[in-house]
Amino acid sequence: MKKLLCSLFALCCTLGMTAQPAGGFGGFQMPQVNLETSQQWKDVNYAGDDQAYHTCDIYLPKEVKDSYPVVIHIYGSAWFSNSSKGMADLGTIVKALLDNGFAVVCPNHRSSMDAKWPAQINDIRAVIRFVRGEAQKYKFDTSFIATSGFSSGGHLASTAATTSGIKQTTVGTYPIDLEGTVGNYLNQPSTVNAACDWSGPVDLTAMDCGEGMKMGDRSPEDVLLDSKLSEEPDKYRSLSATYYVSKNTPPVIIFHGEKDNVVPCCQGKMFYELLKAAGVKTEATFVPEGGHGMGMYAEENLNKMVNFLKAAMK
Repeated sequence: MKKLLCSLFALCCTLGMTAQPAGGFGGFQMPQVNLETSQQWKDVNYAGDDQAYHTCDIYLPKEVKDSYPVVIHIYGSAWFSNSSKGMADLGTIVKALLDNGFAVVCPNHRSSMDAKWPAQINDIRAVIRFVRGEAQKYKFDTSFIATSGFSSGGHLASTAATTSGIKQTTVGTYPIDLEGTVGNYLNQPSTVNAACDWSGPVDLTAMDCGEGMKMGDRSPEDVLLDSKLSEEPDKYRSLSATYYVSKNTPPVIIFHGEKDNVVPCCQGKMFYELLKAAGVKTEATFVPEGGHGMGMYAEENLNKMVNFLKAAMK
């Protein structure tokens, strides 16, 4: 089964390498895109340790300013990769954000092979605190920090938003520490002001809500939780961004392909309806011919993302 999971991950990488950055697969893009920036920093450790999975790349827009609103963009990998920050979404999402005046932070995070949930959201929370703690050095305007991500990165971006302001809680009978103790800025808040969900799995109790890839005996979420839905359903609820939706959730924009055969589109549709019902500011675009990243990154959709974030800033 481990061989099957590795094969699935390799398939995603291969698809990305052969796709065109401007409108094809949203995840892995080869060759690496050269971004127009005023400053860049690579392999910055946000946790204060020596681990490569706790590093990030920082990009500032070409136009020089005293400070920039920030988007933390998270790669997709079915939570299997701990080192994909430099090869994901650079020519699509990251470029669009930079071109419109946002600083972009692309972090690595621990994979499901390094540590089990909630280590991954603990790492993203650490990145958010790092942005606040190092704002002066990197010209971050911390009055606006958003998360964004594709696939499992969309899951983490969405969960960072729906759990924003919640440090510890109990999901059914399952206690979860969402905040964690990663990094040197534990006194800084890990709240965010908005989120962009690109094809994310957001309800891990309902991954069979539509037609999708059959994962076999152990799905990526099973590996991440080291469990089974039938055995520990509260663990799967704790992993689900949808579980935490409330009137306090910051604005969330959703993009999902209706022909996504990896994360079924009903995931995005359920999320959208829950957000609306809670009174959260939200928008959703469901692309009729869109796959899992493929065909999703048209200029129109990238502009929708940018305009939504700019509106959230106001």
